[in-house]
Amino acid sequence: MTSQGSQPKYQRIADALRTAIQSGEYAPGDRLPGENDLMATYEVARMTARQALGVLQNEGLAEARKGAGVFVRAFRPLRRRGIQRLAHEQWGAGRSVWSTDTEDRELFVDQIEVREEEANNRICAALGIPSGAQVWTRSRRYVLDGKPVLFAMSYLPSDVVADSAITQLDTGPGGTYARLAELGHGPVHFREEIRSRMPSADEAERLALAVGTPVIQIVRTAFAEDGRVVEVNEMTLDSASYVLEYDFDA
Repeated sequence: MTSQGSQPKYQRIADALRTAIQSGEYAPGDRLPGENDLMATYEVARMTARQALGVLQNEGLAEARKGAGVFVRAFRPLRRRGIQRLAHEQWGAGRSVWSTDTEDRELFVDQIEVREEEANNRICAALGIPSGAQVWTRSRRYVLDGKPVLFAMSYLPSDVVADSAITQLDTGPGGTYARLAELGHGPVHFREEIRSRMPSADEAERLALAVGTPVIQIVRTAFAEDGRVVEVNEMTLDSASYVLEYDFDA
């Protein structure tokens, strides 16, 4: 195990600031010591002080405000309950799958686009449809407490969802899965693949990410009772905005 003495100086400073935040010495919204303050207190170079503050920003504990300094982040991370949110009693009762995550907070879509297009080979393979087949896509950006937290892109086979509410901006109570059930293609099984990576420039801009913040990519595949794939949903999450929770019996 690496001893504290052998840790880089910037990491030791970050550890001290993190402890102060977690103990309540610095509350949400409070300004953290600036680079000059840290240089004087710890007798380090400006780059070391900057790296220490950067660690806290990358962890989602702090955020930089242009011209004002670095502040303890006031945003409370979302707890994404990966199993409960997809239960049939959730969307089958007309509730959004997102309501499980947000509890008493308001999550809204500020950008949405729905269109039919020719699927690329990757999506055709995932949906099990012929190369060049048509799909309906639904792209959405979700915002919570004024902060973009998630961008999602769903792909659905055109022969399944054509002329249904799924092709409209508002899919109605219970969302896409409730409408698929009405069409006789309700999902009965889901598979999610999760990975963490650095964002593309477009993703960083779309989610207003601080420099160095990774994203979580979740690709969910929904299967109907006959085994057919009825949706592929590619979600890009701000990693500093989410806690992923999976609660299940042994």
